[in-house]
Amino acid sequence: MKLKTGNFRISGGRNDKADAAISFPSEALNERRGRKMLENGGANEESTVWVLLSGGIDSTACVAFYREMGFPVYGVFIDYGHVAARHEALAAQAVASYYRVPLLELKWSGLREKHHGLILGRNAFLLFGTLMELPEEARILAIGIHSGTDYFDCTASFIRRIQSMFDSCTGGKVQVGTPFLTWKKSDIWAFCRRQGVPLELTYSCECGLDQPCGKCISCSDLEVLYACS
Repeated sequence: MKLKTGNFRISGGRNDKADAAISFPSEALNERRGRKMLENGGANEESTVWVLLSGGIDSTACVAFYREMGFPVYGVFIDYGHVAARHEALAAQAVASYYRVPLLELKWSGLREKHHGLILGRNAFLLFGTLMELPEEARILAIGIHSGTDYFDCTASFIRRIQSMFDSCTGGKVQVGTPFLTWKKSDIWAFCRRQGVPLELTYSCECGLDQPCGKCISCSDLEVLYACS
């Protein structure tokens, strides 16, 4: 495959399947959703899944989920001018190396640096920015959003609207993959622990600081998760 934008990185690392089959209570539903994507999108298991890989827990879990389903998986890291970009890029590279998935790295610049908290239009921008770079065989563009947040771009309503525009742009060939849409953060955490996801490689601080920073929501969530595990 030839990509003309960004850096295409293939790193060596783990390439074996997880020993345990997915057995977390909600995962059967998500597997059926994934299979339905294949049927609706006219795809097959030779089609590729592209995961928006920030190097955080949710996107890393997303990579693990689709690999477990048997899809060829690619990662996409986007530096959109946010303060945590350097740390996130290193984490995304480490996760890609661990799962032996190719990583496409893209960079956009803007008028100002993006800080922690709400960034208007971020997930829509990431999805459509990646759509412009997808190869023809791509059938699923996945994002690790989950329930339990106040952000509109993490809701089913947002995904329905994005999917409608994707259908118009691609003739229905690309599905937005959201395997964790109905899960809470604690569900994703439990999935990661059960599946042996390398949480130590991930980075979640929105401020670009040592985590937990004590300032951003992501680090607050991280402290709670570790305290409860």
